[in-house]
Amino acid sequence: MPEETHSSPLTARLYQTLKRHPKRIVFADGEDIRVIRVAVRMVQMEIAAPILIGNRERIHKLAKENSLPMTFINVIDPSTTSDIELFCDRLTKVSRYRGKEISKPLEIVSRPHNFAAMMIQYGHADGMIAGNKSLPTSVFRAATTMIKPLPKVATVFGAVILTAPNINNFGRDGILFMADCGVIPDPDVKQLASIAVETGKLAHHFLGRRPRVAMLSHSTHGSSETASAKKVIAATQLARQRIREELLNIDIDGEIQADVALDNSTAEIKVLDARAKDPADVLVYPNLDAGHISLKLLEQLAGAQGHGQLIMGLTRPAAQVSRSISEEGLLGTAAIVGAEAIKTNDLRLEKQRAKK
Repeated sequence: MPEETHSSPLTARLYQTLKRHPKRIVFADGEDIRVIRVAVRMVQMEIAAPILIGNRERIHKLAKENSLPMTFINVIDPSTTSDIELFCDRLTKVSRYRGKEISKPLEIVSRPHNFAAMMIQYGHADGMIAGNKSLPTSVFRAATTMIKPLPKVATVFGAVILTAPNINNFGRDGILFMADCGVIPDPDVKQLASIAVETGKLAHHFLGRRPRVAMLSHSTHGSSETASAKKVIAATQLARQRIREELLNIDIDGEIQADVALDNSTAEIKVLDARAKDPADVLVYPNLDAGHISLKLLEQLAGAQGHGQLIMGLTRPAAQVSRSISEEGLLGTAAIVGAEAIKTNDLRLEKQRAKK
């Protein structure tokens, strides 16, 4: 029987979806007992086919020492796999197309993060998770180098999904989508607008309803005229324009303070034309410092469970996780990446049907 899992309303729904449509999830940092335990649980729950990247002997030794079965768990060592030559050839061809020459493709492709990213780019896996034993920069570099970007997204950025059903004002459903908390130090107006729209789309996909996006600032609707507040105002206007043009089912408010975004009683005091609204589902931060600090405070002081950083703006789903992530966080992130893989596959099939 599958091991009992302490799921949130979000992940519980995703586990049921993935039981009907299991996906191949590759863990780039596979030599980690947390990853092995999560892989075993994924197999027991019948939600995914886990692939672990790393030294085969070390991974199997870790599993044996902890009495963990490796049934239906695929372990791949990039230096010995038969796919290495194929990936080297593809990297060389893509680099030449970009006007670059790669002198040592084998050395590049053999790196676990690069290999895992190439696996999902070329259909050998459906989603990638990395970072539990490595620095964020190495994960983002591999993902943005090896995976094609989405053509209409202004920038690659990071989005985190937090769940905390027992905390007041934590979104409408005990779920918050936060961006950018890990990539762009100081996004410009165009980048900030793109982050708001794409994270709104992400929230719509997972919530199954029209989400509210809050463009956060130290100012609410002109209460301060700093350069930072003006940037958020401009980004809000640009994001609303994109929503109208693309006919998206998303509400955006900005620039607003965090308490106004999350607590209607505060909004009624601070905003003259405030109407009864549900709390924001998406929080868009004006810079990386604000986003990352807020994320860590919510996790450490409020006990919120983080899933991701989802690496947004790519054609394939990938996530960078913290080195301190719990097994529950890893499992939830795997479920979210799997759900994104289902969406990516559905969109690809729609495009193929449209071409016929």
